Amino acid sequence: MSKWADVVSFGTGLPEVEEAISYGTPALKVNGKSFARLRTEAEGGLVLLCGMDEKEALLASGEQAFYTTPHYDGYGAILVDLDAVDEAQLHELLEESWNRKAPERAKRRR
Repeated sequence: MSKWADVVSFGTGLPEVEEAISYGTPALKVNGKSFARLRTEAEGGLVLLCGMDEKEALLASGEQAFYTTPHYDGYGAILVDLDAVDEAQLHELLEESWNRKAPERAKRRR
């Protein structure tokens, strides 16, 4: 069971990451670009960026940790239930999401 504090702890260990607010909720940004956001909407969850193929695979896996809403249809983002996600998988998804927004200079520091 992960919490936002766990997301922040791992995420801020990546180069050039800062805690921020995005759409009125806690977020992590790299180079001023959001790559993780805690939703407070009714469906909750952590928004992470991913490829559409990966999104489909995560949703098809049947794991309760991954879901989406109509708002994210056709967009490369997955919603993650922090109470249900495996910590190692969360770290992998966070790093992938970071990688989609991080500038090359930050990626070289990884």
